Formats: sequence, structure tokens, C-alpha cells
Amino acid sequence: MAEHEITIPFNKPFIAGRELHNIAQAVLKGHLAGDGYYTKQCHAWLEDRLGCARALLTHSCTAALEMAAILCDIGPGDEVIVPSFTFVSTANAFVLRGGVPVFVDIRPDTFNLDENRIEQAITGRTRAIVPVHYAGVPCAMDEVMDIARHQGLYVIEDAAQALLSSYRGKSLGTIGHLGCLSFHETKNIISGEGGALLVNDGRFTRRAEIIREKGTDRARFFRGEVDKYSWVDIGSSYLPSELIGAFLYAQMEQAERIIAKRRLLFAAYRDALEPLEKRGYVRLPVGGDEGSSNGHIFSILAGSLDERTRLIAHLRDQGIHAVFHYVPLHSSPAGTRFGRTAGSMEVTDSISDRLLRLPLYYEMDKEKVHLVAEEIRMFYQGQG
Repeated sequence: MAEHEITIPFNKPFIAGRELHNIAQAVLKGHLAGDGYYTKQCHAWLEDRLGCARALLTHSCTAALEMAAILCDIGPGDEVIVPSFTFVSTANAFVLRGGVPVFVDIRPDTFNLDENRIEQAITGRTRAIVPVHYAGVPCAMDEVMDIARHQGLYVIEDAAQALLSSYRGKSLGTIGHLGCLSFHETKNIISGEGGALLVNDGRFTRRAEIIREKGTDRARFFRGEVDKYSWVDIGSSYLPSELIGAFLYAQMEQAERIIAKRRLLFAAYRDALEPLEKRGYVRLPVGGDEGSSNGHIFSILAGSLDERTRLIAHLRDQGIHAVFHYVPLHSSPAGTRFGRTAGSMEVTDSISDRLLRLPLYYEMDKEKVHLVAEEIRMFYQGQG
């Protein structure tokens, strides 16, 4: 094997069923712009499977978050509570409206927004809370929603990683006022790029359609509710191509099988690496249990930044691509410029330095899981 040749990638896009057939059919149907047959099928699947009032495909989860910021009328100086341990879009969507992300620390067990630190971050300018369901593991949504009700705040769930995860029987993304999903090629259900806005509060449904259609009431026109459509609000082009919907719908048809495979691989990693956790070398993630988590990420916590760096190098030497995750937003150049920090960020800083994500993708098998786990065991045997 050539030096550093990757034989077990971190992620690998996949075909699960009728993706290519659907793409061809979309072309034959003569409608490749947004909101064609397959996009509508995706909307129906999300509404039926998740139980949201309205689902709207977007060209990315970033787009869904931007729509949510507009729907909640976030304006200059308005504050939005977010975890620092998240992707930049979680904050950037609100900064684009003039909003101020207020960074709050995460829990050491789930790596989700620490619900016990939210209230101390609230000021008279706070407009919304954005819980991020990291790795598909649910945030403490009862507590988040209670705080939001008492304080008169919106809740926008960043459920980018959480499709088909649930919290107390409710699908993630459908508990807050709005939810945002991702179908990026690194997610469980994919379309290359892509996302969806889930509207759970009926007050937002009509305006969400308008914002998504460049600020026009075009959707009402096609339903015959108005005799012509015109510019009625702010908005942008948030629709995905029909080719995205065609590919995505084929994945949705196989969603239960895809998620079951992810959970199987998650469990295999846990079984293989538990001896290392018991000996105190690494910490394994929570989640992966049947029904509540979708097995999106399997990560381990190393003892230090240096240890993680050496472990990444060791795995790469063996042809295994493992990666770290977010650099905290609160300490990033844009984060210090546009946002502010509420309280200590000790857990975020520690987790960010030590977390390592292991390869996990649909076409992976248990044999590859065991190979990765064996190389991790070999690394720690060499440490001691």
C-alpha cells in the first residue's frame, strides 16, 4: 500500500435505490426547476413521516436557517442563543440579518447546548434559541421549550444531523417553531447538497412559501388562489433543482434501512471500543439507542489535543481517514467580531480539542469497523 493511501474513507456518498432512475424520469417529465413532481413527493414524505405542518425543500440547511431568521424577523441587534460547538451556518444565518449570536457552552455528555446555561444568557434583546442536535442526539427539548415559552422566544431547531432521531416520541425538527434539516453528502440521507425547512407553527406557513420563492406569492398562483403573482415580501431563491428532489426521494424510500445500517455500525463501534473506555483511554459517545438517535456520528474523546493529533496520524498511516470536528465559533475571527459569549466555554474548548470522528458510511461493514477499532487499540497499547 502506498504511504497514506486511504482504504477506509471517513465518508462515502452512496446509491440506495432508484436515484438514477428518478433523475432520468425528472428529465423525461420536462421539469428540472424547483417544485416539480419529486420535490412534492419529498415534501409529502417529510410531512407524513415526521409530522410537521409543512415541509419545504431548500438547496441547503444553511438556506433553511436563513429562511428561519427572516421568518422570525431577526434584525440588527437582536440576539440569538446558539452553541459555539456547531457549524458556522447556525450563527451566520442570523448575522446576515444583523443579529448577534450569543454563544453558550455545551453539555459534556451529549455535546448539545447546555439547557442550564440558557437563562443566564437571555437579555432584553434575545429573540430566539437555536438548539443543535449534535450527531443526531436530542437536546433537552422540554427544558428549552419551557424557557422559550416563559421568555416569549422562538425556538429554531438545527436538526441538520438529526433526521429520524426523536425526543420522547417526537421527531427532531418538529418540536420548535421551525426546524432545519440537511441532506448534504455527509449526512445519513443525502442528495449531495440540499436541506429542508420544517414549519411547525402555522403562523409561518404562507410567509415561508413567499420567502422561498424570491419574495413572491407564486405558490398561491399555482394553487389558483390569486390570478397572478407578484413581489410581496423579501426573499431569495431557496428552491433546489428538481434533480435534487429526484435523488433525495429515492433515498427517502430507503430511509428506514439506511438508518438501521447506521445504528448497526454505531453499535459495532461501541462493542469494539468499550474495553478501551473501561481502561480509561477514551470516552465513547452517548446515543445510538434504538428510536431516539439515528447513528449519525461515532466519535471518541482522546485525552488531549496532542493525543488526538497523534491518533489521527496513526490511523492515516494505516489508510484510515478519521477527522476532528468544529473549531469553536466563539473563538473564531468572525465569532469574536459578530457575536458574544455568555459564561464559561470550558466544555466547548475541551471537547473541540479532543473529539475525533471515526469513519461511518452506509456501504461500510462490520469488518471495517473492527479494523478501525483494532488500529485504535494498537495505538493505545503503544502509549503505555
